[in-house]
Amino acid sequence: MKMLVLSVILFAVAALGGLVLGVLGLRQRDLPMWLSLIHGVVAAAGLVTLILGVVQGNAGSLPIISLVLFLIAALGGFVLFSYHLRRRPHPRSLIVIHALAAVIAFVLLLIGIL
Repeated sequence: MKMLVLSVILFAVAALGGLVLGVLGLRQRDLPMWLSLIHGVVAAAGLVTLILGVVQGNAGSLPIISLVLFLIAALGGFVLFSYHLRRRPHPRSLIVIHALAAVIAFVLLLIGIL
């Protein structure tokens, strides 16, 4: 259970950076590389702790569903980061899908551990 709580904290921190990046991306503004890197690293740490929490057992079905959605969000994040590295405009639809998957996963994880 401690790993699941830690993953919630890490995902909440990642969400703060993701919110800024999402707004800037939707407005087609330059995204700060440092914020993209911190967002990705913290979200990856949240994903690892969530995986560990699920593997340890007693997680229930909502954290498992949340894990699947966070994995989908991570794939979208990798694609978005590739646009960032190539200095190309980020597809707005992908920004929205990435954010929605992450937000839904976060809410399900919160409900699952409460």
